[in-house]
Amino acid sequence: MWDFNDVVMVRYQKDYVFRIRFDDGLEGDVDFAEYLDVGPVFAPLKDLAFFQQACIEGGTIAWPNGADIAPETLYEKVHRANRSLQPSS
Repeated sequence: MWDFNDVVMVRYQKDYVFRIRFDDGLEGDVDFAEYLDVGPVFAPLKDLAFFQQACIEGGTIAWPNGADIAPETLYEKVHRANRSLQPSS
């Protein structure tokens, strides 16, 4: 569950994937390919050179054209992905 955590690190991995770390230590890869056709603000991200220009702004990942993703959305994606990697008890 997201508890108002900020993104503190974004590192390009490959294709449309960034590794993201939050201020509470939660870290994982997020594939942003699903956002590329969502609307006109995300269209420039199809250019990998532009996509790689992401930075941290306002506690989340953002691009120079103003595109960003809500930090709670990112947190939930990373949290779910990490949970699915853990062995079952």
